[in-house]
Amino acid sequence: MDAALPSTAQSEKRLNIFERYLTIWVGLCIVTGVFAGKIFPGWVSTLRGWEFGEGSHINLPIAVLIWLMIIPMMMKVDVTALQNVGRRPRGLFVTLVVNWLVKPFSMALFAWLSFRFVFGAWVTPAEADQYIAGCIILAAAPCTAMVFVWSYLTDGDAAYTLVQVTVNDLIMLLLFGPIIGLLVGGASSLTVPLGVLAYSVVAFIVIPLATGTLLRAWLIARHGKVWFERDFLPRFGPVTIVALLLTLVFIFAFQADNIVAKPWHVALIALPILFQVYMNASLAYGLMWWLRVPYAVAAPGALIGASNFFELAVATAIALFGPESGAALATVVGVLVEVPVMLSVCHVCNRTRQWFPNEGTA
Repeated sequence: MDAALPSTAQSEKRLNIFERYLTIWVGLCIVTGVFAGKIFPGWVSTLRGWEFGEGSHINLPIAVLIWLMIIPMMMKVDVTALQNVGRRPRGLFVTLVVNWLVKPFSMALFAWLSFRFVFGAWVTPAEADQYIAGCIILAAAPCTAMVFVWSYLTDGDAAYTLVQVTVNDLIMLLLFGPIIGLLVGGASSLTVPLGVLAYSVVAFIVIPLATGTLLRAWLIARHGKVWFERDFLPRFGPVTIVALLLTLVFIFAFQADNIVAKPWHVALIALPILFQVYMNASLAYGLMWWLRVPYAVAAPGALIGASNFFELAVATAIALFGPESGAALATVVGVLVEVPVMLSVCHVCNRTRQWFPNEGTA
């Protein structure tokens, strides 16, 4: 999932093989995980039992894999970029409003309507609670890593994208936990264990962000920023994607019985996620157009409003409800639809760039 920061080098803009075909890899992980869960139930049960503590829901192999996913992404966050926050205030304002005042609340509404009413005949109340919770957790985590790729593919302003990601990650430290606790408790009958939620924020945001920031500063001080961005970060691409795919294999192995019994639930979960993604992308892009924000800011603003930090969402759902839960399944469906959906948003942005001014400040 990780990718080097966008550069000004003239080259064909394309995803690498892992990024372009992520949906296919996820599909293979579904098949592999379900197959393993049904053919080797004893082994899968043993792996499921490897937790930090009884009842913790934190599976040891998955926790290690999640850190391998998240820490390289956090190394992209450059806190020095905050000095440029005031350069494009309108673009950043739109991004923050959509990400924090619209996205999680609209997802809670869409998920509640979908699983309580529209799909109520096909899911049980307990399943509805889990799927609603997973969708909310997914929407409460703005994209961190892949937005650099989407910005690159749409000729977005690389400096603005970096500011955007840095500000969102710092806000996530404060708002991620409270938003999940508020919306999951309000839209479902589930009780969010606040202690476990606080632990998840520390384990999957605070520690990785602090580790990534310190490693970034140390490596840049020793080898320079060019080496760090062009040579060091790209080496983590395969590590991060392999960790992600292995995590999905574990999750689907733990979910094997549920998937085999109700495979259509994956499609039901995908529908409100798709609707919410396109709505938020359109809202952010439309507001950028209305405010006459330059295209190089409007495009990444729309993209970060649509995509999700699904690695964090998966980790949090597992910590709160367990890897075999419906909430974890819902966050994984977000991974399944991410690439094709975001590529379609990139295509729309590229086709409509003439709607926006090319220069000026926002």
